[in-house]
Amino acid sequence: MNLQDIVEQLKRQRVVAYPTEAVFGLGCNPNSQSAVENLLVLKQRPVSKGLILIATALDFLLPFIDERPLAELHWQRLTAQYARPTTWVVPAKKTTPKFLTGDFDSIAVRISQHPAVKLLCEQAGFALTSTSANLSGQPPCRTAQEVTRQFGADFPVLEMPVGDAVNPSEIRDIFTNQIFRQG
Repeated sequence: MNLQDIVEQLKRQRVVAYPTEAVFGLGCNPNSQSAVENLLVLKQRPVSKGLILIATALDFLLPFIDERPLAELHWQRLTAQYARPTTWVVPAKKTTPKFLTGDFDSIAVRISQHPAVKLLCEQAGFALTSTSANLSGQPPCRTAQEVTRQFGADFPVLEMPVGDAVNPSEIRDIFTNQIFRQG
């Protein structure tokens, strides 16, 4: 599908596949409980694990982040550009839905410069959920064709290339810099 079709799917609360820095991600409007629930069913992912939110600008992520405990160092970590994709676990606002945070009072967020993420966020007007595009037990999809093979010919896929990263994003704690998942 082309960009406009994918943006329209997102605005209709549908789950789509789109390229990220290393693999295709499954994404939807994080403000739509029904879209997120559909994504979790599709992924066979328990709501308790929470989800990553991805955007190209901090403004898209601020509605979900509790800014009060963050100091200048934390903002620098969150907004810096890194050699590998880096996701930060930050405090979540009390208003951030549990269908995004799972069992946590934090939320994982990543600022991405991938062209597809940039286009989708700017045209849809919101951040995206981001979890690897693959069925349970299958490897993450690295091409639109792999997404189609796993999810079917009718599944909405943005046909653009993934970035050059070898591994999915590293996940770190914003306060301690502790690595939760190696990138």
